[in-house]
Amino acid sequence: MPDAFPVVQTHTLIHIIDGSLAFAGHYLHEDTHPIHTHSFVEVAIVMGGEGAQRSLVGRQRLEVGDVVLLRPGVWHGYEDCRGLDLYNCCFSTELLNRELAWTREDPQLGHLIWTGPYAGQRRGILAAHLPPAALAECVEHLDRLHDLRSYPVETYRGDIVGRLALFLSCLARAAVPSSGVAAVTHPAVLDAMRMLEERPAYQWTLTELANALHLAPGYLVRLFKSATGLPPMAYLSRQRVELAATRLLETDDPINRIGESVGWPDQNYFARRFKSHYGLSASTYRSRFTKSVRR
Repeated sequence: MPDAFPVVQTHTLIHIIDGSLAFAGHYLHEDTHPIHTHSFVEVAIVMGGEGAQRSLVGRQRLEVGDVVLLRPGVWHGYEDCRGLDLYNCCFSTELLNRELAWTREDPQLGHLIWTGPYAGQRRGILAAHLPPAALAECVEHLDRLHDLRSYPVETYRGDIVGRLALFLSCLARAAVPSSGVAAVTHPAVLDAMRMLEERPAYQWTLTELANALHLAPGYLVRLFKSATGLPPMAYLSRQRVELAATRLLETDDPINRIGESVGWPDQNYFARRFKSHYGLSASTYRSRFTKSVRR
């Protein structure tokens, strides 16, 4: 990414500089941009040129109006680029888990940010295409977010969060069909999501989770799948593997200890789940994308 962006690239991991919450800006790609990963949520909107994205889900040709949202830890790169103009919007996991935590309660925003990238075989990536009117509206919000980059976060935090929320809301309306998500997210689903996220290392069972919510297990599964597209235990697995990726990148903890810390004490099982999600073994993922060179 350009030097003007509030990010640092070490090896093939890009991470936001401490103190930055969110930013938006253009990035022009020529030829290739090597495979890399990020410690933040990235939304990339194609504004011009041509090229292709290479990611966990394969190779995707890009055209104007295409948008790709990537959860933290997902790896991707660009190839065959000719003036590929991307308008990137990136925001920290701190913002996601604090000021934007409420977005789980909104059906479309919840799908866009929290559950859609995990549903099916998307592996943390959600792709869509914006019609011209929605593209123009999204760009207007990104321009205003871009303008805030020179303002101090401690004074303009509310402005940054507000403009980012407006952009995400506009994007969700255009990218997430209202017919594809539940009209209202059941409170039990929100409670279940919070419980699973707060205690990923706990050995949850569907029966125990349902009992804690005073629901029948089958009914909880139906509610959860209606709201998120996933059953509860599958949602927990996606949370665990993303958390494991973050700890592989951000710590020097042994891989088996990381598996234990996210609820997979069986090292072989952890290895299978991680490779199934990221297409790489945990050790290969760490060595390829680590922030620092480990000896």
